[in-house]
This record gives sequence, C-alpha cells and structure tokens, in this order.
Amino acid sequence: MSIHVVLFADSHLGFDDPVRPTTQRRRRGDDFFANYLRVVDHVLSERPDLVVHGGDLFCRSRVPARVVDRAYEPLVSIAASGIPVVIVPGNHERSRLPESLWLGVPNLLVFREPSTFLFDCRGTSVAVSGFPFVRRVRDAFPDMLEQTGWHAASADVRVLCLHQTVEGATVGPKDHIFRSGNDVIPWRAIPAELPLVLAGHIHRRQVLTRSETRRVIYPGSIERTSFAEKNEVKGFYDLRIDTRPGFLESTRFVPLATRPMVDLELRASPDDVREEIASSVAEIDSEAVVRVRWPAVPIDVAQRTLTASFLRCTFPPTMNVQLPLELRRPRRAPDREPVS
Repeated sequence: MSIHVVLFADSHLGFDDPVRPTTQRRRRGDDFFANYLRVVDHVLSERPDLVVHGGDLFCRSRVPARVVDRAYEPLVSIAASGIPVVIVPGNHERSRLPESLWLGVPNLLVFREPSTFLFDCRGTSVAVSGFPFVRRVRDAFPDMLEQTGWHAASADVRVLCLHQTVEGATVGPKDHIFRSGNDVIPWRAIPAELPLVLAGHIHRRQVLTRSETRRVIYPGSIERTSFAEKNEVKGFYDLRIDTRPGFLESTRFVPLATRPMVDLELRASPDDVREEIASSVAEIDSEAVVRVRWPAVPIDVAQRTLTASFLRCTFPPTMNVQLPLELRRPRRAPDREPVS
C-alpha cells in the first residue's frame, strides 16, 4: 500500500501583477496563476492523500488583498474536499504567510513555527514535520528540527518539509552545485529516520539521493521567474510513499505549460533597429517572453532608443519584453523642496 502526495512549490503569486498598473500591457502574473490553478485542478481530479506546498506561495511578504484571496481560495477548496494541505512559508514571504480568515479552515495547515502535523491516510499514520524558512540554516537546523518534535511523534511514515537549500542542490544555467555554506543544510544533519524531505526554494526540479532510501525532492517553481530558468521544464510531482518502510516508492513529474523565453540580440544601427526588430519578431513565438540586448551600440544610445513606449509600439502586445539590467534606467526620485 502507498500514500499519494502532490508536491509543488515556488508559485510566486503576485509576480508582475500590480493592483493599479500605470501602463496597459500583458502581465506575467496571469501565467503564474494559470499554472497554480492547473495544479489545483489536478489535485481535485486525482484526489491524493496529502498536498504539500514547499514555500514561496507569494512573490513577496506584502501582497494585495485580492492576490491573497485569489491564492487561498483554491487551497480552501482542496481542504474542504477532505484533502489536507500543508504550506511552508518561504523567504519571499519573510517566513510568514499573509494573514487571512481563509487560513482558519480545517485541513489547511501552515508551519508558522517548528511543528509536526499528524494525519491518518486511509489507516496509515503520517507525521509531517517542518518549519518556516530561516537564514543561516546550517547552524540553526539542529535546533529548529528539534523544536518540531518529530522524534516524539509515533507514525508509520515520516516526512520533513523545508524551504531551504540542501547540500547537492543544483541551480542556474551553469549548473552551480551548493556544497556548503551558511545557508546550506548538510546531508549529515538530516536524521536517517527522516528519509524523505519535500522542499521548495530551489527553482529547478530535482531529486537528491543520499542512499537507496533517502531523498530530497524539489519540484521547482511552477513558472519561469527569470531568464536563468529559460530552458527549465516547470511542473510539480506526484509522489507515492510505501507505507510499510515509509520510503519513497515512485515519483512522477507532471509538466506545466510555460511560455518560451527568447534572447534577442540586436546588431543594427539606431536608424535601422526598428526594421531589425520587426524582422526578428516575425520568427519568434507570438507568446514569447523576450529579453532585448544591443551590444552593438553604447549603453546610453541603447537606453535613449529602447524606451518603454518604443518597445510597446515595436513588439506585439502578446509578448512580454524586458531589458537586461545594464540597459534599465534607474527610476527617477521625486522632486523635493529645497531645504533652507
């Protein structure tokens, strides 16, 4: 017999989703919510025994009330159907989810502090331990884990939920591997009695293996949050845990739809750049997220030419267009009265 767990993380809801947008253009916030709801639909269809969100439900600690309600309401629908939902607050939320009446419903559980939640999954006792994101976790981990009370909970299956970096996690286009550091949990610090760690924080999906039975599973983010992730497949995991030894039995990664990310490098002169863009755009997916580079001209020339209004007039409204950091103009500070 096995129990079925759906694991997703790093949904970053509220990303590019302003309450009062100053310009009318396509926003990527809808992409994040669309994939979020696809996960919810999957859960309601497949009816797993447990749902875990590995943290960074929101893109920041303060988000508009409409985003909070829009995020919590689908989770409440899962909880109300009898499926427990466990959430780990992440670093983007500053280790604390926005408060809401939605969080008071049964079956919707948040690690506000180090804790262990107990569930009965079709006759199998399951202990889910965890704590909110902490900085300098290497030194803090033993005490935080102790505070969960995991060892005192009698259960057939034990699971640890985190929003942290574990030794061996890999990120970025250059495949950087976290091996040590103040914000990295060493494998040796995780007790063997906790063979399965379900985690968020790392945006690339991966399964870290320590032995035949010990696993750390990162589902990755549900959408591409930056161009560092442009080639990464996004999605979530369907997990099966064997109820007798409490070890992972199987994993199935469920991919989610994502828009292509394209780097467009301009080579034309300022007089011809509009024509070059038009020609290039014709060969790019109309739904793409495009990053425009222009190394052929000085930075100040590129900044004067590639204004927001120019980009909106040159690219189709179905695309999102952004500039690399070196071409972004600093926001002008508001004028102040002189101090006499």
